Amino acid sequence: MKELAVYMMLVIGGNAAPSKDDITKAMGAVGLEADTGRLDTLMSELEGKDLGELMTTGTARLAKFGGGGGGGGGGGGGGAAAAEEVKEEEAEEEEADIGGGMDMFGGDDGGDY
Repeated sequence: MKELAVYMMLVIGGNAAPSKDDITKAMGAVGLEADTGRLDTLMSELEGKDLGELMTTGTARLAKFGGGGGGGGGGGGGGAAAAEEVKEEEAEEEEADIGGGMDMFGGDDGGDY
């Protein structure tokens, strides 16, 4: 997959027909090593084909699968409970406020240690 991704990036970058060396160099520039077996397979499958046409054909095939989109329903009506919880938490914090008359050791005389 990474070999295909690099191939596609090279095409987008202006190289209409990237070679194995182009892909290997681009991968090496970012610290990746190309799998020669996968690269050979990729190049043989893409030989003589236009990437734009392959993308168009693939998109048309994927459209036949449908979009799903049925998930994610329900879950409504929980907003009021969340708002109530926030109000309760704020009230608790107000009760815990002890004012500014005490230092961190509990004394209120304001003197030195």
